[in-house]
Amino acid sequence: MLELAVLGLLADQPRHGYDLRKRLSETLGPLWGISFGSLYPALRRLERAGTIEEVPEADTAPRSVGISTGSLTGDLAAARVRRRPRPGRRTRKAYRITDRGRQLFAQLLTEETADDERSFALKLSFCSHLSPADRLSFLERRRVQLSDRLASSRRKPAANRTIDRYTRSLLEHRAKSTQHDLEWIDELIATERAEQLDERPEGATA
Repeated sequence: MLELAVLGLLADQPRHGYDLRKRLSETLGPLWGISFGSLYPALRRLERAGTIEEVPEADTAPRSVGISTGSLTGDLAAARVRRRPRPGRRTRKAYRITDRGRQLFAQLLTEETADDERSFALKLSFCSHLSPADRLSFLERRRVQLSDRLASSRRKPAANRTIDRYTRSLLEHRAKSTQHDLEWIDELIATERAEQLDERPEGATA
């Protein structure tokens, strides 16, 4: 999922490692604990695969304006000072996605897998990159998954199985949460279908 998140963020615009880490923490959430120790190996893997590339960024620090001192010796000395490299400044590098990376990103977004909560949320955050048909398919697959989960949670336990009130309460809570998520997905699907219908050319049929 880390590779998918990196590709998704770079699909919007090139980013530096620090900005990537910040955005990843916002996108994936604090529980993922994204660190430079996990981010840079992922960047190297993606770069070796040809899906991203480094982009040198020009030093954007403002240049000092030369002011004449009134003497040739003073002007030459001031010019040497301006040309002298400043300590501690390095050329930063940004990463950008390649055409191969966009293909992999689309593949990861549209692959038909049983997503857990975090991977579904991650893919949903990048849904704007999908075609309308792929977005609808993605949401409908999630609806089937939630419907199956809800049906499973409502099955009565075997007659020889004893469930205490705490376990029963937990199962009921999970069923309510799944029902809530299912209603939310139904709303997303309805909105998606309505938007696609509005965008359809006049006179076109399904």
